[in-house]
Amino acid sequence: MYRTLPYADLHLGSNLRLFGQVIGAWVTDKEAVGGIDATGAELLQGFADIKLPLVSGTDLTLRGGRQLLSYGTERLISLRYGPNVPRSFDTALASIQSAPWRVDALYARPVRNLVGSFNDRFDPDRSLWSVYATGQFSEISSKPGFDVYYIGYQNALAEFNQGRGEELRHTIGSRFFGASTGWDWNFEGMAQFGHFGRGDIRAWSIASDTGYTFAGVTFSPRFGVRANIISGDRNPNDLVLETFNPLFPKGKYFGEIGLIGPYNLINAHPTLTLQLDTQWTLDLAAVLYWRESLGDGIYGPGGDLLRRSDDSRSRYIGTQTDVILGWQPVAWRSAALSYSVFVPGQFIRDTGPSKTAHFVGVEAMLKF
Repeated sequence: MYRTLPYADLHLGSNLRLFGQVIGAWVTDKEAVGGIDATGAELLQGFADIKLPLVSGTDLTLRGGRQLLSYGTERLISLRYGPNVPRSFDTALASIQSAPWRVDALYARPVRNLVGSFNDRFDPDRSLWSVYATGQFSEISSKPGFDVYYIGYQNALAEFNQGRGEELRHTIGSRFFGASTGWDWNFEGMAQFGHFGRGDIRAWSIASDTGYTFAGVTFSPRFGVRANIISGDRNPNDLVLETFNPLFPKGKYFGEIGLIGPYNLINAHPTLTLQLDTQWTLDLAAVLYWRESLGDGIYGPGGDLLRRSDDSRSRYIGTQTDVILGWQPVAWRSAALSYSVFVPGQFIRDTGPSKTAHFVGVEAMLKF
């Protein structure tokens, strides 16, 4: 896979901005090619900003057009930088900035990526609307911060283990994050309600990422643990849907191999990061996956249903190991070599093919 992302940014005075970015994305020697692999030449972003001062220290920015969206830790709205084609939205957005808070209100439709050039259009079946507030309570970025948000989502063609139907889902959540004296933390809680088909939605998720960096030790090791509990559907035969929907999550949610998506999961994810020198880093991780509910299946990163529950009583999905060697000699050039292996657990063996999966990735990036 290879891509190029040229852009132009024009500021007409201090209050008006025009931004445009095209993408060229292609892939070779891949059997099943989709729009997120190779979309040819497309408009990735094209929007206009106008900034309106309200009162002293408070500005309102209005933005319209095609753009990338990223909020929080990208658990719900992300750039999707794991696949070859980032995710764009056709969006109308209003943002108020008044330190220490920023509040965004938006309505958006995701762009549906198709193979071939200049044929990407917004998805008529899905829409997103949100009010998202984030506060950073110090000029030092590592100090504690807090997010609180509401996100609305509609999908006319949703599919879960329970079946297919129209989905109208509301998400409320908050995130607490920061760092102090070697520790760093990122905790988030989310609740969802709404309607799926003729039934109700009742879903939830709790996510965490906690670590400690030994700054005075050789290689400055950071030991961390990520953990998630993501609700699944209890009974596929009733009308209540309890499967959590992460909406538009980041591409590499659980590591490099990208086999499992954040639906119906309990996972533990210990990590170790080593700063080998000023240019080289080494990341080691293990991921253990269980089904949160035995009445639901497992899903891919894009929300596609990989395995139905099929009356399996096995909870354990599998074990994943990641090794990533990173190199960044200068700010504008970087590269990474990664290896991942996924060993299937009993649920995978119960419900279909269960071969061990290996993944090797080489990535290089130039910015100028």
